[in-house]
Amino acid sequence: MARILTGIQSTGVPHLGNILGAILPGIDLSQQPGNEAFFFIANLHTLTAVRDASFIRENTYSVAAAWLACGFDQKQGCFYRQSDLPEVCELTWYLSCFTPFPMLANAHSFKDKSSRRAEVNAGLFTYPVLMAADILLYDAEKVPVGKDQVQHLEITRDIAGAFNNCYGETFVVPQAMVQEHVMVVPGIDGQKMSKSYGNTINLFVDDKSLRKNIMKIITGSEPLEAPKNPDTCTVFHLYKLVSSHEETESLRQLYLAGGFGFGKAKEMLFEKLLEVFGETRRKYAAYFEDITYLDTVLAEGAEKAKAIGSETLLRVRKKIGYSF
Repeated sequence: MARILTGIQSTGVPHLGNILGAILPGIDLSQQPGNEAFFFIANLHTLTAVRDASFIRENTYSVAAAWLACGFDQKQGCFYRQSDLPEVCELTWYLSCFTPFPMLANAHSFKDKSSRRAEVNAGLFTYPVLMAADILLYDAEKVPVGKDQVQHLEITRDIAGAFNNCYGETFVVPQAMVQEHVMVVPGIDGQKMSKSYGNTINLFVDDKSLRKNIMKIITGSEPLEAPKNPDTCTVFHLYKLVSSHEETESLRQLYLAGGFGFGKAKEMLFEKLLEVFGETRRKYAAYFEDITYLDTVLAEGAEKAKAIGSETLLRVRKKIGYSF
């Protein structure tokens, strides 16, 4: 059995890229025989950039509703809110004492903003240590990461190794799971879909708003009658990600034949999203309206996580000399 752990920040409503690139692949991993899934909402990490309490609270529930709506079974896995486990903050302090300054100074999370140091708070600087605590507290063996997060996972491994070398085997040293097959989802401007680019597609709005969002996708300027290259079109790429091979090839032929406009392609994408995610959208709306239920699910997950995290923390405290 492999214990798999991943965190999801509460910086906004999960968009189509989050769903296709992280949520659905994560749920698939959780359903594979022999895997034990620990998924958490990283609302402590969110505080490095967001100061709006209502925003953090609302988007924590939004993330929870999205994972449940997409099919995560909280009875089989462990789904919890990071801030419900104060043990992670205590462990972060211990680990920070084993983390060299240059290691953090070279971390992407800091280096990307190092030219604007007035904007960098200590929380952002020590972000990789909190991430390490998130992983090591629960004896996670495998951590699904994108290529941009591999460095932070290596930092976790280095910190765990430094502690183990000093005090003997204490932490499980996790392995990165870089999923090469995970979808890269383009945003409405053709770049990778990201909240930071403002180019996302929010599936959980009403039909009218979703259609308006789809119609904003940037396309070529070829006239209606002209043949079009589907492989350079963001609309076609998005359609391909959520459709069967036969449906995709049928749309490809329409592009190549000419007499087919980008507006029609956008309408087809809109209808396909309604078809594929109709039930998910309905479940999301129901979950998001039932905050009491979401709190219950997250509290139950926190209890599961605490049972394991408390044992790990006691093990660490004994090694350091704080417990007997």
